[in-house]
Amino acid sequence: MIDRIDAAIDMTTAVVAGLGPQRLGEPSLCPGWSVRDELNHLVGGVRIFAAQLSGGEAGRDHEDDWLGDDPAGAFKVAAELDRAAWHRPDALDGTVRLGFGEVPRPMAANIHLTEVLVHGADLAVVGGREDLVDQRLCEGLLATMRSMDMTPFRRPGMFGPERPAPADAPAHRRLLAYLGREL
Repeated sequence: MIDRIDAAIDMTTAVVAGLGPQRLGEPSLCPGWSVRDELNHLVGGVRIFAAQLSGGEAGRDHEDDWLGDDPAGAFKVAAELDRAAWHRPDALDGTVRLGFGEVPRPMAANIHLTEVLVHGADLAVVGGREDLVDQRLCEGLLATMRSMDMTPFRRPGMFGPERPAPADAPAHRRLLAYLGREL
């Protein structure tokens, strides 16, 4: 699991590094959000997750401005903190408190992988860098999600209803459509 999180962080770091400032105001695949809003959500979530895993406090709320004047730099710092937190010897032991309550850390790792990978794929699509998406990770996450009951997660603020996607579409596009993204 830690290797998959590392790969998702690497992928998303490359995608974010390629987002120019002109892209930040464009609409994201998340309804009602700009690319900047989605990136800020991702950076805030990663920073909060890293703090939780490390037993500390992030110092801000999820909706605060985490990007400042350097969105790519803000993501890079968040990614480094996140990677360090997941590489702690006890990273998968015990529970961690998320916005909806305490969860076992292995479950939290899956949730975190989903956040980093899906938002990274969203940003790659909008930023025109789909070549950077890790198709193997997306295929694995899609298989995991198809094996679970997604009904409780298909609500505003999480995932929408599944959208159609061609069977021969790349894994990231099938994953995003499965999660309700309109491509």
